[in-house]
Order: sequence, then C-alpha cells, then structure tokens
Amino acid sequence: MRPRAARLLAVALVAAGALAAGAFGACRGDGDRTVLTVYSPHGKELLEHYERAFEQANPTVEVKWVDMGSQEILERVRAESADPQADLWFGGPAEAFEKAAAEGLLAPYHPAWAAAVGADARDSLDRWFATYLTPQIIAYNTDSVSAAAAPKEWDDVLDPRWKGRVIIRDPLASGSMRTIFASIIAREMARTGSSQAGYDWLRRLDANTREYTFNPQSLYDKLRRGEGLVTLYNMPDIATLRVRDRAPVAYVIPPSGAPVLVDGVAIVRGARQPELARRFYEFVTTPEALRFAADSFLRIPARGDLPPASLPAWIREVNGVLKPMPVDRKLVADSLEAWMRYWDANIRNRNRS
Repeated sequence: MRPRAARLLAVALVAAGALAAGAFGACRGDGDRTVLTVYSPHGKELLEHYERAFEQANPTVEVKWVDMGSQEILERVRAESADPQADLWFGGPAEAFEKAAAEGLLAPYHPAWAAAVGADARDSLDRWFATYLTPQIIAYNTDSVSAAAAPKEWDDVLDPRWKGRVIIRDPLASGSMRTIFASIIAREMARTGSSQAGYDWLRRLDANTREYTFNPQSLYDKLRRGEGLVTLYNMPDIATLRVRDRAPVAYVIPPSGAPVLVDGVAIVRGARQPELARRFYEFVTTPEALRFAADSFLRIPARGDLPPASLPAWIREVNGVLKPMPVDRKLVADSLEAWMRYWDANIRNRNRS
C-alpha cells in the first residue's frame, strides 16, 4: 500500500473509532467533569502545561488533547465533520486553516486581541487567527558536523557530500515540512515560471535523504544519535531539543530567507463545547501564556502588542537575523495538495542510486 493511502486509511479508522466513542457520552470526563477536546501538533510538553494550567483555573473541566501532525488534524476534522469530536484546533500552518475554513470546517470567533495581528495572520471572516510565528531552518548534529561545515543555505543541503546523511520528517503529515517544500517550489516558480524547477530541487533533496520519519520524536532521536546529520525543520522544536534536552544539535537560519509558518488556532464548527473552546482559545493567547511559551518552548508570539522588553532576548536576536522568505500564500493554498501528491507519487524514495 502506498504511504499516503496507508496514512489516510489510518486516519479514517481513528476517526471511525472516535465517532463510535462519541455515541457513548464522550462529553463527560473523570469525576463527571466536562471534557474539552483539543487537536494539536504542539507536542506533549507544551500541551501538558496548558492542560494543567487550564484545569487548575477551571476545576470542572477536563482537557483531553490529541497530539498529531497538522495535516493529520485537517484530515481527521474532515472525516469527523458530520459529528465533530474536537472542540479546538490549536497549531498548524495558515494554509491548513485556510483550507479547513474554505471547506466550512471552522466556526468564526473574534478573540479579544484580534486587532493585535495583521491581515496576513488571520482569516478575514474570523475563522482562524495566528498564535505563533515559526521560522523554518536547517539543523545539524554538532557531534559530527562543525558549524563551519554545516549547510548555510537551502541549496547547500543538495550538495553530494550530504548524500545519505539527510533525515526528513514525512512531509505528508508535517505542517513544517509542507511549509518548507511549498516555499521552495514557490521560490523556484517565481524564478523560472514553472513548478518543475521546484520538483527538480526536491528530487535532488530526495537523492540525499536517508529516511523520511513518520513522527517528530523519531526525527529527534535519529538526529541526536547521528543516524542523520542534517535536517530541515522548524526552529522552536530544534532549539528546544538543544536547550532543554541537551541534544547535540544546532540550527542555521539561511541568510537568503527562511519560510515563516504562521501558526493558527480555530474552533471546530459543530464543537460540543464551543464556550469552553473559546475560553481555552483566549487562555493560551494571553500575554502571560505567550511569554511562557516563548520562555519555555521558544515560540515567537504572533501578537504585535507585546512590549519587546517583556519577551526573551533570543526573540530579538532571531528577529535581527531572520529574513522571511517571500511566498505567494494564495498560490500555496491553491496548489499545495497537488504539489504534495506529485512529490509522493513521483519523487519520494525514487532518486537514490
């Protein structure tokens, strides 16, 4: 079975199980607390923190989160649209939220801080808003690769010396990898007028790629152990791996420009607990919550009304060197699914000798 078909089957089975569970009163939790269900790609540590903090502030509520890739969330919300199981979708690229909004899967909500983000960080009909800005970067294992030898630009990763040494998170499930792939294709289209130049770039990357890992933890473990020496991924996860887990990894922000994923949040249309979803939405986007995420999980807040001095110094340092890669968001939103299907059918694992 093709990887994409297998993954879609798995999503369908999970969704079917969730629908069955819903018939037996999934809205009540332990001790008869009301369950708030959150789908998110943000990872166990951040989600556990917000779960504990929100439950402490709301003792009658039980937060249940499901941690999975943002594309998997989109497919699951689609599969469950007749009987939604999630109340809130917390995290993922703007393009995924735009797709969900266009399909009628999201409910409008105007948060208290709506005026603090620009038009490129929100839906015009309030169906999603940005929470974090997430730069995509090049990372490497510092035990095996020196800072001087590490790739500095996206094209450097295509050098034959990295053949069999690149490890990539499976792009079909990962919002970060979809953002990187889409940005490269859009960049090459702007340069040449054709998507083929972008596909050729991805073929050269595939030729150097040792493995596409199914989940982030596998990527982290293999990079840490040196089973892959170079990867492309998002800055907060790699920085957290280095700072909190003391893994031998470092990252490079390409001087030519880096894709910046606009990370969103939205209420699922038909949510069983819409009022609690709105409360959680506001809870994780307060100045205090955003500062905590910046300090502890290296997330860059999307809100523009936070005083720079109130944020950690590393954000000012990153902003000093980060050059956002210009990307045609409409082109990406309209073309991303077709691009990924082409990559999966014609490029993945087909260019290694």
